[in-house]
Amino acid sequence: MDVDSMKMIGAGLATFALTGVGLGLGKIFSAVSEAIGRNPSARDSLFPIALIGGAMTESIALFAFIVAMLILFK
Repeated sequence: MDVDSMKMIGAGLATFALTGVGLGLGKIFSAVSEAIGRNPSARDSLFPIALIGGAMTESIALFAFIVAMLILFK
């Protein structure tokens, strides 16, 4: 195998973190939807927490993307 093939495999493996990100975001927002459905008056306190959790989870996807790009183009 040459170096270009190994770079492609490494970048593909770096994107496996996106599976966890998708599952995490789904879990966060399904839990918030259920909580708001049970208690609509708690929306104002739950929604900002969900956005912060979603942003922190999404940052993992950005890091994985950066690592994949570094592997490919360095």
